[in-house]
Amino acid sequence: MKRILLFAIALGFAISSFAQQRAVATQELRNIALPMKKAISETMNFSHETLPQSDVWPPVEDAVIYTRYDLQSNTSCQNRMHVFPDGTIGVVCTYGEAETQFPERGSGYNYYDGSSWGDLPEERVEPVRTGWPSYAPYGENGEIIVTHIGTEDGLQFSYRNEKGTGDWQYFTFAGPAEAAELLWPRMVTGGVDNSVIHLISLTAPAANGGPSGGYQGMDGALLYSRSSDGGATWDPQNYLDPQINSDYFLAISGDTYEISARGDVVAFLIGDAWTDFVMMKSEDAGVTWNKTTIWPNTYPLWTTGTVTDTFYCADGGAALSIDQTGKVHVAFSINRAISEDGTSQSWYPYVDGLAYWNEDRPTFSSDKDALSPYGDEGTELVEDYSLIGWAQDVNENGVWDVIGGTDALGLYYVGASSHPQIVVDDNNYVYVVYSSLTETYDNGVQNFRHLWARVSPNGGEWWGSFEHLTSDLIHIFDECVFPSMSQYTDDNIYIAYQVDQEPGLAVRGDEDPYGDNYINVMKVSKEDLEVGIHESGLSADFEVAQNSPNPFSGSTTISVNVKKAADLSLEVTNMMGQVVYTYDAGHVGAGVTKINVDGSELSKGVYFYTVKAGKQAITNKMIVE
Repeated sequence: MKRILLFAIALGFAISSFAQQRAVATQELRNIALPMKKAISETMNFSHETLPQSDVWPPVEDAVIYTRYDLQSNTSCQNRMHVFPDGTIGVVCTYGEAETQFPERGSGYNYYDGSSWGDLPEERVEPVRTGWPSYAPYGENGEIIVTHIGTEDGLQFSYRNEKGTGDWQYFTFAGPAEAAELLWPRMVTGGVDNSVIHLISLTAPAANGGPSGGYQGMDGALLYSRSSDGGATWDPQNYLDPQINSDYFLAISGDTYEISARGDVVAFLIGDAWTDFVMMKSEDAGVTWNKTTIWPNTYPLWTTGTVTDTFYCADGGAALSIDQTGKVHVAFSINRAISEDGTSQSWYPYVDGLAYWNEDRPTFSSDKDALSPYGDEGTELVEDYSLIGWAQDVNENGVWDVIGGTDALGLYYVGASSHPQIVVDDNNYVYVVYSSLTETYDNGVQNFRHLWARVSPNGGEWWGSFEHLTSDLIHIFDECVFPSMSQYTDDNIYIAYQVDQEPGLAVRGDEDPYGDNYINVMKVSKEDLEVGIHESGLSADFEVAQNSPNPFSGSTTISVNVKKAADLSLEVTNMMGQVVYTYDAGHVGAGVTKINVDGSELSKGVYFYTVKAGKQAITNKMIVE
């Protein structure tokens, strides 16, 4: 194994910053629709064709796990790594080397002891064949993994009381008898010393071995379980909350949900193109739950026979993080969907956008264009506020230069920018990472997906420039997908992700020849990422106070402290981006200038005011009652 540089010396790869100038896909590309496929739990590609070995593989980076099984998730990316406060790290993935049946499939695991990684694993953690691991701290100094077995035994738990050392201990967790099996689990720990296990898992849909009639009227039901004694007992166990039962969901797809916990606050997301996108939140460690519908589906409870128009939607890729106050922050990827004949469902692979939401904001409507990332009349997304990610114009020519067409796609059944991850640190900085189809990086036939990041220095209100995390020369011919970020950060953020030589997948999708894949670990300096904040103008030569009062009716005042003389002006826009109020203060000297805003003609709602001093601008939010 090539020894790790990232943790032995300072970070050695370049991060490229990009301004927010956007180049969108052509209308022709955006109108390409493909049939949607159901989530899988087993291999779909039984070809023995393989890719040639690469003489320069692996790259000189933290390659910590090797696998030829390359499907790490059907949609959302669960917690696959954790950075502990003492600087040690645990990482897992779905591991397998023996295509096509992968009888040895299970959790590949590696551990960083503070100075070096272990050797690349050559066997799974579990005593039986498993998949889809979720990893978390356990107890005072331990670690725990949950995976699905794919039989009526349900889920396999593996744990150690001392992380990184000793033998693994095991127990299984079965689903309800009438549900056949549990699949695609997610797990986090919380409470004192990570003593409480929070678990969500899906009853097997009919297409994955579940009963033809579903479970309690649902073809895939998401069940919650909690243990306060390390898994010895569970209360509740396999609980279907009535707020997410068959009255609200007829089916839930594998990997379209995520969970997070901080102290006694626990929250999880559910949703994709054909369901509502909802958040369930508990503030008492999972005893009681409240539901928020972040985006109500345009065609709720869709069933066969319902013909639809095209509509923008969540694509099933989502992540959440809980800040110090208990507020939930959400990043989710956007796509477009249609059922032209009422029997099949289609998605749009070149539709592109990443949305952000938190609990202080209004939810979205069910309008078919509410989640449009292209400024359609009905859109409720605002660039650099609630629309925070998209594919980048790397060569800065104003055109998104990707190799178009259906044959040029690596099939993940998600949008052009997806697999989001989000972390909020103790300083209220929000870090978002996602995988995006990236122009200028291709093999002549298909474009590669690379990792991108953005940072908000103020709890998600405004965002810095785009940072290309995998712009180093070693990644010119790399597919970089399935990122998983540690919720614990220090002066750095930590990302595990999968890298290989071929766009798309071998196990499903375009069913490429099997090849070498590595799980890499990346340590990214927060200081390097925050350079983009200053470059984007979020740190300016003047200060703008929050308008007061806020919310307001009638009038409000904005105080602007200019460090040097400048031309000063104000522009107010609504949620649609339309300018509804302007004010020109003229040339002002250094010091504080107060701007009064007359809101008597403004309708109730959320507005954004941009103060410009010379060539710099700062934008804040205000609310009219």
